[in-house]
Amino acid sequence: MIRLLIQSTLCLLVLTVLSGIVYPLAVTGIAAIAFPHQAHGSLIERGGQIVGSELIGQPFSDPGHFWGRPSATTPTPYNGESSGGSNLGPLSPDLAKQVKDRVAALQSADPPAAEPPPVDLVTASGSGLDPDISPAAAEYQVPRVAKARHMEEDDISKLVKAHTRPRTLGLLGEPRVNVLELNLALDARAR
Repeated sequence: MIRLLIQSTLCLLVLTVLSGIVYPLAVTGIAAIAFPHQAHGSLIERGGQIVGSELIGQPFSDPGHFWGRPSATTPTPYNGESSGGSNLGPLSPDLAKQVKDRVAALQSADPPAAEPPPVDLVTASGSGLDPDISPAAAEYQVPRVAKARHMEEDDISKLVKAHTRPRTLGLLGEPRVNVLELNLALDARAR
């Protein structure tokens, strides 16, 4: 019986070291070598300063920038430490009120827009951290951004098209526009 207990304990220790230390270090090391940008958080640098990540949205509210999806994280928006959806169901009166308020805010910011805003501008993603919007959501905002920046709408639309990423591997997901990268390109153009 003692021999069996010693063997079991030894097996537990070996497997703990292999699966709890060796394997995670090996995978982390391989990722850092094979995919260094992604393994270090997909950080975006400008002028030697880290300005954000490709993977986490940021709050933009001034009319001269594109706005991302609403964030469901609390107490601050796009808080990676409290990632998660709002857990409000499609029949929730609270969700209906939030969406109605967001639609009203977008329509007051973009009065010439005749059509309703795309759904990704008025609903939060499951994580509450989504950095991307649909090309339709970006195009919806072009008149407001162009007016605020005193630029031609065609120039802003070309910038949106240049920053539109296709489906991953041609079939996964949907075309998308990273809001931070698009806004950084706008800011660089304005200089």
